Amino acid sequence: MTANVIDQLDWPGINQQLDIEGYAVLPGILLPELAHKLAQQVDTLRRVSLVSDDLGRGDLLFFSAQLPAPLQSWRNAFYRHLAPIANRWNETLDVAYRYPAGLEEFLQRNRETGQARPQSHLNRLNEADYLALHQRSEGEHVFPLQVVALLNAPGDDFQGGEFVMTEQRPRMQSRPMVLPLKAGDMAIISTAQRPFKGSKGHYRVNLKHAVSRVRRGTRLGLELSFHDAP
Repeated sequence: MTANVIDQLDWPGINQQLDIEGYAVLPGILLPELAHKLAQQVDTLRRVSLVSDDLGRGDLLFFSAQLPAPLQSWRNAFYRHLAPIANRWNETLDVAYRYPAGLEEFLQRNRETGQARPQSHLNRLNEADYLALHQRSEGEHVFPLQVVALLNAPGDDFQGGEFVMTEQRPRMQSRPMVLPLKAGDMAIISTAQRPFKGSKGHYRVNLKHAVSRVRRGTRLGLELSFHDAP
């Protein structure tokens, strides 16, 4: 996959899906050999146990600030298309902040306020591992969208391990959503909060995501974040 492939996606359709559901699945966007190449990097990255962060069981494997090719070009390309959506959401919610057109300028704003800890990572969940509900919304400069991907095949490489999101609307029960990801699928998801149009206008809803318990095998995933943590 190249940046040109990202540029040629159905962005009007993605916009609509994000507004309605808070996520948009991009099926089969990662070729199998590329997904396999990314999966091979798990033993070269900084490992953080989910147990130590009270986020479940399994490992998060963090990239450095300079992402390896081709992830860096993907992140730049995704950001160019997602920044206008993020700005439209802020306008809808009457939030004054506007995101710059380019990722590097936004990351510079991060650094100026002490946000310098990269968040993009691979995740590795073995049998009985899981990722608890959470959101990556620390810091003054939080980008409201991120990208996730599944690098190996449900049913063949693992069982269980469904990607789950919950959406909390004011004075309503949480709405659960299961994203039916297959090997090579990517999805754009809401990081934390987004606008939702109700019968009396727009209001703010809060989203978290998780991965259910793996029942067999090993599940390998990818998360691309556009802001750094404090």
